[in-house]
Amino acid sequence: MALPLYGAPVAAAPAQGGQEIAISRGGSRPVELAEAEHFTGTVHRQALFGAKPPGRTTGGSVTFEPGARSAWHVHPLGQTLIVTAGTGWIQRWDGPVQEFREGDVVQIPAGIKHWHGATPATRMNHIAIQEESGGKAVTWLEKVSDEQYAKGPPASQGAMNMKKEPSALKKQLGDFAPKMVQLTDDVLFGDVWERTELAPRDRSLVTVAALTMGGNTEQLPFHLKKARENGVSEPELVEALTHLAFYCGWPKALSAMNVAKETFKTPAPAKDPSQK
Repeated sequence: MALPLYGAPVAAAPAQGGQEIAISRGGSRPVELAEAEHFTGTVHRQALFGAKPPGRTTGGSVTFEPGARSAWHVHPLGQTLIVTAGTGWIQRWDGPVQEFREGDVVQIPAGIKHWHGATPATRMNHIAIQEESGGKAVTWLEKVSDEQYAKGPPASQGAMNMKKEPSALKKQLGDFAPKMVQLTDDVLFGDVWERTELAPRDRSLVTVAALTMGGNTEQLPFHLKKARENGVSEPELVEALTHLAFYCGWPKALSAMNVAKETFKTPAPAKDPSQK
């Protein structure tokens, strides 16, 4: 049986003398392929919780593969998206395409016609939370055309968003080396990392490999974290460093492995179970 996109009832423990606290265990909620009628591309969703009277809030986790997006739709009481991984686009009917990233929170007003999904090169996952009105949380409309999707956000927006990543560099070197900070923010992260010829996960693997081969372990923590944000798993990064030992030498690879071990002590960003 197909799950509603934005949440389904989750079984609670039997009430004894009053309502019980319900715990929905990780791994107990199925992940299903979203229906092609309301989406373009590959989209997986997982119902997290449904409305429990007198409440009317539902929630679901939705993962969009690169290039995938929803159809135009409306939420009668609005919606909040909590972006947990990747980069996505969103557009209201009479507005420009806007970009959002992991850690962003997107609030969509009630009754606003809009669509949202992944960028052409990046998988995106968000938690969607909305309220039901008359038992209904969403009204689906026509699909987003390829022409509408291809417009993308304004060219300058990607650079503006990417500047959030190296902000620590600006704090560290802004007064001492402003030109270096500008080139890092505007050219490296604002242009090179935004190019679509390589997916962000591939750019991360290339960067981690180059830093390891050069013995530049000081820069590795930032790029190992960034690689995880871009969809590279910890086992994949460990395997890449193991592979590099045969090409860049054991000492460099072992040094990088120790840096990775320390970096991975910080929990990785939450991922939808459908992600590989």
